[in-house]
Amino acid sequence: MKQLSGVDAAFLYMETGTSFGHVSGLGVFARPVNPEWSVYEALRDKLTRRLPDLEPLRRRLVEVPLRLDHPFWIEDPEFDLEFHLRESGLPAPGSDEQLSRLVARLVGRPLDRGHPLWEIYVIEGLSNDRVAILTKLHHATIDGAAGAELMKIIFDHEPSAGDDPAEAVLPPTEEVPSPAQALRWALRGMARKPDKFVRLQVRAVRALGELTRNQGLTGLADLARTIPNPLGARLVPKPDPTSDAAPAPPESGAPATPFNGTITAHRRVALRSVSLDDVKAIKTAAGSTVNDVVMAVCAGALREYLLERRALPDRPLVSMVPVSVRTGAETDPWTNRVSSMFPVLPTTTSDPVVRLHQMQQTMNEAKQRFALVPADVLTEYAEFAPPALAIRAARISTRLRLADRINPPFNLVISNVPGPRHPLYLGAAKMLHYYPVSTIVDGQGLNITVQSYCDVMDFALVACRELVPDLEALADLVVDEIAVLAKGVGADISDR
Repeated sequence: MKQLSGVDAAFLYMETGTSFGHVSGLGVFARPVNPEWSVYEALRDKLTRRLPDLEPLRRRLVEVPLRLDHPFWIEDPEFDLEFHLRESGLPAPGSDEQLSRLVARLVGRPLDRGHPLWEIYVIEGLSNDRVAILTKLHHATIDGAAGAELMKIIFDHEPSAGDDPAEAVLPPTEEVPSPAQALRWALRGMARKPDKFVRLQVRAVRALGELTRNQGLTGLADLARTIPNPLGARLVPKPDPTSDAAPAPPESGAPATPFNGTITAHRRVALRSVSLDDVKAIKTAAGSTVNDVVMAVCAGALREYLLERRALPDRPLVSMVPVSVRTGAETDPWTNRVSSMFPVLPTTTSDPVVRLHQMQQTMNEAKQRFALVPADVLTEYAEFAPPALAIRAARISTRLRLADRINPPFNLVISNVPGPRHPLYLGAAKMLHYYPVSTIVDGQGLNITVQSYCDVMDFALVACRELVPDLEALADLVVDEIAVLAKGVGADISDR
């Protein structure tokens, strides 16, 4: 039995009938030559053998009565692998567009909280003798770093005929507690919360003291300005408009765009891949980082997309970038250790090279502001959020369509996850691509998540079907922006 952290539980509380807390990954594999090979059987056997190391796949939720405290995980006493492992297929010709549409339908369904919070779909029928595996895991149980670790356990670094036939030894299961038992667990933990809260307050005050001593009031103002404000109130005085510096952090929330509104339960997914060497060539020519290039590419694509629809705001867009706060000393790897930065996207800048340099500057400034207060202090405050109130707030916000009435605190999530540089295999089947398919919520109906794998960089765009009816066009602009930026900085890239 293990209680969810406040950050883990927050991904449960955010769920409504249209917002889902799971994140997904789509692996595309080359089918082995063996005509008798079955991807479903290979995956089932792999999971069966490696379940002892896959704790997130074995545990299920236990809710606290009246939602007085965060839920608990227990080892599922009724674990059924075949419930979670499913098969699907594409009709001929099995194109990538068909695959995207199927993935959009599958990720647009909530996970069953009466079972461990995951599903895996084996997708047959892809063109060019390929197969795909779609994983759906709830964000309450893993973050990006934990998800990457999960991949390493499920898939192999070398092609193989199969696992060692040794019997897998699973931990003992636990009985599902009665409501009275769950309440007693929660009350024991709640009795210790006042002491934890006092210690957290002391840490926060100490961090604030260090900040004011080291950075002065300017540091406080920068920190205040970078915190998204959903009500649109000005947080700091307006900066000097004659400055030629990169766009400053937002004063009154992010500007409205067509994809910032109340979402439906319907999704669109667009998948694209670019050469990692091309991105690195741009990085080297510009003297920036790979992440700067990814952010600038997204900013340029968003600018062109909104310009073509006469919807580009006169203020820069604001992104939310997840940041891992793992130290390597965590005793529990299967939990969320993530915080956020809020860099401004230079979408009002027309020159792609200037846009990249501005992106580099705003990313550096966002990192400096992020470092002003220890991230774990901010995330640990989530421990004290009342679950019932958080759930109620999410549902009221959706019911009142608040996302349609106020400016968003930020426009979209952009996440760049470094993936393995060596091939992964399922048996003898080699993984060709791994697309990280993330989630969207009310107010942010578009998400761009990127993961590098071997020598490619895979982009997965996810959007509300109604807010972004032409997501494929935006995905094409992302790819086009690579060539535009390469030409601007004089980088030599491959022909596409």
